[in-house]
Amino acid sequence: MAGLAFAAAVALGGCSTIQVKLGMRVDLAKLPVTTMTASQYHHPGVGPGEKKSLVVTFTQPDGKVLVTAGKGGGKVQWKDLAVVATVVSVNKKGVLSLPSDPRVSDGKTGHVVITVPSHPDLKAEMDIPLRYNYAFKASYSGMSGSNGSNGSDGMAGSSGSMGSIDPDNPSAGGDGGNGGDGTAGGNGGDGGDGPAVQVQVALQAGAHPLLQVGVTAAGSKEQYFLVDPQGGSLTVSSFGGAGGSGGKGGSGGSGGSGGAGIPPGSNGSSGQAGSDGSSGSPGRGGSITGTYDPAVAPYIAAIKLENPGGPKPALKQASVAPLW
Repeated sequence: MAGLAFAAAVALGGCSTIQVKLGMRVDLAKLPVTTMTASQYHHPGVGPGEKKSLVVTFTQPDGKVLVTAGKGGGKVQWKDLAVVATVVSVNKKGVLSLPSDPRVSDGKTGHVVITVPSHPDLKAEMDIPLRYNYAFKASYSGMSGSNGSNGSDGMAGSSGSMGSIDPDNPSAGGDGGNGGDGTAGGNGGDGGDGPAVQVQVALQAGAHPLLQVGVTAAGSKEQYFLVDPQGGSLTVSSFGGAGGSGGKGGSGGSGGSGGAGIPPGSNGSSGQAGSDGSSGSPGRGGSITGTYDPAVAPYIAAIKLENPGGPKPALKQASVAPLW
């Protein structure tokens, strides 16, 4: 049993040397390898703010295939490889990512070069297509309402006084006191309205037109998006904050015990529980106003605006210069 627990701990992130000894990983430096290839797990390409995994496959002289750990599901450790990436980034576990700001990657192509320090004759490289046909989101919300305070519990009733249980001199026990009522919970505060949002949309002309979008909300840094209208979209949202939860009513105090005696006293009644507070109302969506260049008109359906409970979003057509 202890051995199984140890193996589980190692598999979850233990020492790589131990993992090699247990056969869960291999030491690439000690193995003969003739070729290597690199690929992306699942669909090729990566979009702003997205993460994808790389898979590297090795072939040994006898034809045996070795694959990297992670999404590749193999035993080759990523620490045995050296990765140089351009435009994109690759972490120590072979996960590829692209910055969320499209201004960093616009017009460029990602590139990855992978080498093996222990096998200097091996090298694999690949271009990483940059894609913008995703369902992007720019979501903002108002402040959540404060939660109501919980009510106080009622006081326990006092115990009844002792009587006499002497058959020759009996006396009744006193009745227990009633428990106090719990107090009501406080009401939750109302959620704040969503912030006002401004949207600008310009066309990036070319053989494959793209939409440059800038989104600004009160109190937030401006966000930029590059949207491929052929399959991609951007939804801009301004939601009201959630109403706060009502506080819980206090519990009623327990009744006091009747005192011993002949006859014994009656137990006191328990107090009533306090009522729960009401939840606050959610806020309304903030106003959304936007301007799009006339050249964007054929693709404007790719821009979606939503602000539940707020004023109808206003999107007008006017000249918008390139945003970067």
